[in-house]
Amino acid sequence: MLEIKLLSQEFWDPVQEEFINMPAMTVKLEHSLVSVSKWERKWKKPYLTTDKKTDDEFFDYLRCMTITPKDVPIFVYRSLPQSILDQIVSYMNDPMTATTFPKDNARASREIVTAEIIYYQMFSLNIPLECEKWNLNRLMTQIRVCAIKNAPKKKMSRRETMNQNAALNAQRRKERNSKG
Repeated sequence: MLEIKLLSQEFWDPVQEEFINMPAMTVKLEHSLVSVSKWERKWKKPYLTTDKKTDDEFFDYLRCMTITPKDVPIFVYRSLPQSILDQIVSYMNDPMTATTFPKDNARASREIVTAEIIYYQMFSLNIPLECEKWNLNRLMTQIRVCAIKNAPKKKMSRRETMNQNAALNAQRRKERNSKG
């Protein structure tokens, strides 16, 4: 969870055509599966794509990330200074775990990942529903770890099997002082 402290400010509300005094407040944000699900429900498109988000989509995602208070008007997010926006983006990109994966040369899946796909993966891997409130990067790492640990052992190639057998035979010959 990320907490940002906002100073009291006066805003112009173009809808109501009046000035609004916003008191100082602390806004708590969580980049989670719940946030993604809310955003996708509204925008009717996948959030987890490489496509650039419009300003409206980005600021609405900040609104979806908001845990408390719930009644922060969208124009407050739009008026955030760049330093706070950078802090939010940094938080969203943080892996939130010490787990790392080796770089593999396998081509990335072309499957479009939506909130429902992630929920499916959670349920398939017996990850409890409470984890939907975890940081999204941490949840995705947990899903990947569970998938790797539950995957069947990789079958050795014929060459690997022959090399392993040769090494075992050499070790046994050495232990028994035998020539074969």
